[in-house]
Amino acid sequence: MPKKTKTADPATKQVNEAIQYISDHPILSPLSSRVRIIRQESSPYPEAGWAKVTLRGTIYLHPKRRGETSEWIYVLAHCLLHLGLGHFKVKHEKPHYWNAACDVYVARFLQDLKIGTPPADMETRFDLPVRDEQQLYSYFMERGLPPALNFVGTAGPSVGDMEYNDKESYSYHYSGKEPDWEAYLAKGLANAVTRAVSVAGGHLDSITSESASLTAAARAKRWFIDHYPLLGALAAGFKLIEDAQLCQRLQISIAAINVVDQVIYMNPSAGLTDDETLFVMAHELLHAGLQHHERCMGRDHYLWNIACDYVINLWLVEMKIGEYPRVGLMLDPELKGLSAESIYDRMVADIRVYRKLATLRGNGLGDILDNGSPGFRDAREGQRLDDFCRNAMQQGLIYHEEQSRGYLPFGLVEEIRALGQPPIKWDVELARWFDHYFTPLEKKRTYSRVSRRQSSTPDIPRPLWVDSGSAEDGRTFGVILDTSGSMDKKLLAKCLGAIASYSAARDVPMARIIFCDAAPYDAGYMSPDLISDRVKVKGRGGTILQPAIDLLERAEDFPKNGPILIITDGECDRLRVKRDHAYLLPKGKHLPFYPKGPVFRID
Repeated sequence: MPKKTKTADPATKQVNEAIQYISDHPILSPLSSRVRIIRQESSPYPEAGWAKVTLRGTIYLHPKRRGETSEWIYVLAHCLLHLGLGHFKVKHEKPHYWNAACDVYVARFLQDLKIGTPPADMETRFDLPVRDEQQLYSYFMERGLPPALNFVGTAGPSVGDMEYNDKESYSYHYSGKEPDWEAYLAKGLANAVTRAVSVAGGHLDSITSESASLTAAARAKRWFIDHYPLLGALAAGFKLIEDAQLCQRLQISIAAINVVDQVIYMNPSAGLTDDETLFVMAHELLHAGLQHHERCMGRDHYLWNIACDYVINLWLVEMKIGEYPRVGLMLDPELKGLSAESIYDRMVADIRVYRKLATLRGNGLGDILDNGSPGFRDAREGQRLDDFCRNAMQQGLIYHEEQSRGYLPFGLVEEIRALGQPPIKWDVELARWFDHYFTPLEKKRTYSRVSRRQSSTPDIPRPLWVDSGSAEDGRTFGVILDTSGSMDKKLLAKCLGAIASYSAARDVPMARIIFCDAAPYDAGYMSPDLISDRVKVKGRGGTILQPAIDLLERAEDFPKNGPILIITDGECDRLRVKRDHAYLLPKGKHLPFYPKGPVFRID
């Protein structure tokens, strides 16, 4: 005959279900995991009640009591709260009154939390000014204990459910040390708040629902949001993707970031520790916050990525965020204090060596993904991504300093504050360029020419203020206009208008204009009035600007110290310019080489 399977009786099953519920509840789980629950006939359980709790963290349940699961949940939570609220730390003259005061306070606490269902033989209806246990105790000492409150505890009528004289030893969890029950309850309340935020964000259905254990990358992201305000706002704004197959397709060995899509990729098969994951997460967030993608400006993408990695890694090691991963990343103490632009200039001198280095993405690959996009602009967002990253870093720096969260490298703080300044308009930068080369003409008084006010005082000679020296003495510059078919007419008109205005304002009488596409066309010297008027553009063919530069530099009638303005859309070959020069480019365009002169980006 088949053996009969032994099943637990319904009472035991309901008790086990209640214990499991308490163990999973975010508020009570830190307490329940550190107590000992005994349900045996040989234990000192309350004969007329449900349960009692001892000073050392042992809960004795009545082995023969029958009750619903929700009732056992209420009883267990009541006993645990006696420990968590520190009720055992106070022992008064009449302990029965103190026990009743604590029972009333716990009953109201559970009623507010809506945990479990009070058993039918326990009184929970009372009209008392519940403020705290001490005031309730004083109230009972003055007026006596109402008869109904003899049924509020879990140990039965007129029996205290808090046992101070416990002969049992501490649970094995504590190694003989007295547990800090109040700290465990505080931890549970913090867990409940965290889960409540997750419920509000749609990540959990309720605060008691089970959630998957967080990965190391998810824990790192949460750590920045909760504990590191400098990068917390950035971490909250980026989506974390941990997909080994996707990382393999994108050739991401450890991590990478796509600022346009606001995504951070972390390869779960990289095998990083928690501290190393913190370092890698901060590394990627700083790429976005410091706008390294936008600051590339025509440089070699991979070499620029390497230069930025050198700067970031030195800062993170100095800031002691996480642990530097030993995977051959860039870390050179000799480069400390240098900007990414300066490091890039050093690397260009020996490109073959630096192209063999590896980023967090891998050898020969940059961990700043751009999907072919030249900038941060994303048409799907109402706010520009570079504005979001800049504002996040600014707010994070303010919170970091206000809360004294630790030391930050001076170079990082200086760069964040520099990014926080509003960008200067291109025409303002162009005006400063003109001021550098064309200082205002000094004026002097001369009696050789009569002042306009001389007629008002015929007997008093009045001198006239005139410019000193010759206005044409070297005050000129060259303009090379890219007139290829890819250049926009409106862009050319805007550049010429700005050049004419600044030339007239700074007493520049003439400018040498050269149109260039497949071949140079020398328009000669033109006054600001003629430039601002209609200019007949010649060419509209291909783009070869070097002949125009050579023509201007070899011209005998062009001053040796005369600067050059080059107006192009970036679709040109590498240029060799010996004298001072500057570029005017449309916003979002980049030169295919590292520019030696300033670049003004036209809106």
